[in-house]
Amino acid sequence: MAAGKKDVYTIFSKVHSDRNVYPSAGVLFVHVLEREYFKGEFPPYPKPGEISNDPITFNTNLMGYPDRPGWLRYIQRTPYSDGVLYGSPTADNVGKPTIIEITAYNRRTFETARHNLIINIMSAEDFPLPYQAEFFIKNMNVEEMLASEVLGDFLGAVKNVWQPERLNAINITSALDRGGRVPLPINDLKEGVYVMVGADVPFSSCLREVENPQNQLRCSQEMEPIITCDKKFRTQFYIDWCKISLVDKTKQVSTYQEVIRGEGILPDGGEYKPPSDSLKSRDYYTDFLITLAVPSAVALVLFLILAYIMCCRREGVIQLVHHSAIQKSTKELRDMSKNREIAWPLSTLPVFHPVTGEIIPPLHTDNYDSTNMPLMQTQQNLPHQTQIPQQQTTGKWYP
Repeated sequence: MAAGKKDVYTIFSKVHSDRNVYPSAGVLFVHVLEREYFKGEFPPYPKPGEISNDPITFNTNLMGYPDRPGWLRYIQRTPYSDGVLYGSPTADNVGKPTIIEITAYNRRTFETARHNLIINIMSAEDFPLPYQAEFFIKNMNVEEMLASEVLGDFLGAVKNVWQPERLNAINITSALDRGGRVPLPINDLKEGVYVMVGADVPFSSCLREVENPQNQLRCSQEMEPIITCDKKFRTQFYIDWCKISLVDKTKQVSTYQEVIRGEGILPDGGEYKPPSDSLKSRDYYTDFLITLAVPSAVALVLFLILAYIMCCRREGVIQLVHHSAIQKSTKELRDMSKNREIAWPLSTLPVFHPVTGEIIPPLHTDNYDSTNMPLMQTQQNLPHQTQIPQQQTTGKWYP
């Protein structure tokens, strides 16, 4: 089914088993994989009367290969939406039947159904159209733009602005395939889509308004350019005019150079002359010794420096002696703490009374357990202690 009038060659088709389609080279091809059709391939729900709404996904590939041809793309947003095959065939594929295997997967019953789509690419008489324009539509996703009604409305708006005799949709590309970012899930943001169209007449003055210096300056400042015909698109399509691309193929200089084919015989260079047997041999023994001697000498010097630092430095010997002295003193203290048969300190020996002059016995006997002795004795009146006079409240002193 043509999406528009006679001058629009975009093809839309329903899915059928082993169906043949005949797209034209250089013209957008769209094929819809409808879930409703494949529902008949799977068993219905167990309960009669219930509406079947199984999740169905599709896998598409070129027969005998794991993927599709380079010009053919596929998209399906969710298992509850239809899949879409789309792309623009090239002139290299003309006359070569392309068989696409379509496999439907029922995600509820895990059953599959397979059909073949035979694409017979035809040559277009006016391919390629000499004037091509690519628009970036910000408020559309690719699957929304592939709908026949939406694409037909866009081509109609372009035709009103351009006024060509022939107008074709050449290709549609998602902004994500051009390096765009996935939009945030707020405010119903869209990914954006690039739509390329071709016509047989030069670009209109409205389309060329984006090339004037004022609009180029506004685009460099990330401002919207002033385009007089933007209102004809604004009701349904938000176009980023700074990203529009206008290609005039009539002014492109061909870089193709004709190849002059010869007889396929290389020019005669004479007979092959191998090197002479009298070549002087080279002695690599000296190079071998140098290769080993230099690294070995460097390693030996580094080893001697390290040995001097570790063994011959005086600071290291002093530290070792000091460490040994600390260990020896620690060992002696531990041995003394284990031996209880040691002399009492001088503070525990008998002393003379400072007043009477008699000998006072030591505070502790020889069999006293010194391990339980507190570091400081409590102040109490022992029998051999001299009492310090205390001041009374009456102002007199008493011994």
